[in-house]
Amino acid sequence: GAWLRRGIRPRHRSERSRRVHRDPHGVSGVILSLSKGRTALITGAAGFIGSHLSDAYLAQDWRVIGVDNLVTGNTANLEQARSSPRFAFLARDITQPPPALIEEISRTYGNIDLVLHFASPASPIDYAQLPLQTLAVNSKGTEFCAQAALEWNARLLYASTSEAYGDPLEHPQRETYWGHVNPVGPRSCYDESKRFGEALVMAYVRAHDLDARIIRIFNTYGPRMRADDGRVVPNFVLQALRGQALTIYGDGSQTRSFCYVDDLVAGIMACAASDATRGRVVNLGNPEEYPIAEFARIVSEIAEVPLRTEARPMPPDDPARRCPDITVARQLLSWEPKVPVREGLRRTIEQMRRALAQAEAPIT
Repeated sequence: GAWLRRGIRPRHRSERSRRVHRDPHGVSGVILSLSKGRTALITGAAGFIGSHLSDAYLAQDWRVIGVDNLVTGNTANLEQARSSPRFAFLARDITQPPPALIEEISRTYGNIDLVLHFASPASPIDYAQLPLQTLAVNSKGTEFCAQAALEWNARLLYASTSEAYGDPLEHPQRETYWGHVNPVGPRSCYDESKRFGEALVMAYVRAHDLDARIIRIFNTYGPRMRADDGRVVPNFVLQALRGQALTIYGDGSQTRSFCYVDDLVAGIMACAASDATRGRVVNLGNPEEYPIAEFARIVSEIAEVPLRTEARPMPPDDPARRCPDITVARQLLSWEPKVPVREGLRRTIEQMRRALAQAEAPIT
């Protein structure tokens, strides 16, 4: 589009703007420029994490502009957000934005303080069905967000992923680890486009002094996950509630760490508000590690169904171990997960049980 061809002029912030963005303590977690009453633009707002993030910012008196092309998002996730007069929704595709979209948003909503880029398909099923869309939103879509943040003199938070580490040879994974990724495998549309997005954000930081930070999100779960997501939590919960055998790939010894969505959102907001994270990468996840076979047992126990499992071959490039080192988040943000896995699963199972009953209720 024209916004790509136009070129980017470095923007020199005024002394007032520089003063507002400085955090004298370096690790406070909250700065003047991102106080209550500001405006955030959230891409992927109708998705699982994006919708919870929208609710959380609205609860802190922000205005929120949600953007989503609804390829994997669902407007039902925005029911709570839409009840607020401070929420607006734009059904737009940021991989092919109208040339004047940045100007239109400025004209309609005024000053934007924070851009949170969460738009992307994010499950193994999506990788298979939407590889080109996944590549586009993490490349063209990320550049749109960086360009917009630069035009608005706004702060940018880019949602990357633990998949950037691939099938890691370092454990647990620290932000300094470069990863072990198959660039041409079936997962590469997600892994490599997220890595490209990180590189692009850092190029804007270096070339244009963009106030940006990157988070790498580890396995997150909670209400509003898509039932057909293909990831382990919705798979296990749905199978348990339907009385089916839980599908375990390989021998179940592979590990994952599970962070409840409320904890993740708190970490995202702390990272976005901290001046200390500018130009940094921060892992956000739960460092408690569970073998998948044990996790299946816990889900069955909380769902109050007998444990039955079905073994299937391990998918290509599926990581054997995945666990974050969250030292940076602890030090810079004083953040760590608080919701125990059993409690988070209980809430998730209750919500999915209600949704399942509603979906399968006979029409009268």
